[in-house]
Amino acid sequence: MATGRTESRAARAPSLIERTRRTQLIDVTLELVAEHGYAGTSLARIARAAGITKGAVLYHFPSKDAVIAAARDQVLAELVADVGAAVESSPVSAAPAVYVRRMVEHLTGHPYRARMIVESGLHEASLRPASAPGSGARPAPAERWQPLALLLQHARPTRGTGPASDLRTLAIAVGGAIDGLISEKLDDPSFDAVAAAETVVRMLEGELFC
Repeated sequence: MATGRTESRAARAPSLIERTRRTQLIDVTLELVAEHGYAGTSLARIARAAGITKGAVLYHFPSKDAVIAAARDQVLAELVADVGAAVESSPVSAAPAVYVRRMVEHLTGHPYRARMIVESGLHEASLRPASAPGSGARPAPAERWQPLALLLQHARPTRGTGPASDLRTLAIAVGGAIDGLISEKLDDPSFDAVAAAETVVRMLEGELFC
């Protein structure tokens, strides 16, 4: 009978109360991951912070990992929407610089979201066997570097005819620089990551438009 109720719930649209509770659980999880890390955010801790039982949490999400995955997906969706809107409203020639600046501004302005992304990445890395090929220096997934590489490709003809850079490598390098700035900001709140992003922009434009 319990299986039937679960299937029935999955087949229908969630109610307003259910959507509100899921939103609360995601918000609570973001705070807990920021404060205690992925490993320190247990199902019991999520339930306690939300003021409900573990069983009530499991009514909405099948596991702790599912709650954290939902929070991570929301964070990434908000980041993509914000950066995408900024890029779309800018001239093509300025799009790469806008991308860098907005990524850094968004993540430094929302440290809980930044911490969620970092902790999720660390957790995923910990699941890879130490002996797995490439486990030490994993290549950046295409979904991370391709958006910026496309912006670079479109921007370059409008700004000059410099040497044909390896746009994939350049996009990966810039993505790594952004990650580094955000990590430094999380470790040292006094670090001015937004100002440091201008150094990344100058390096990027110097390479792309020389």
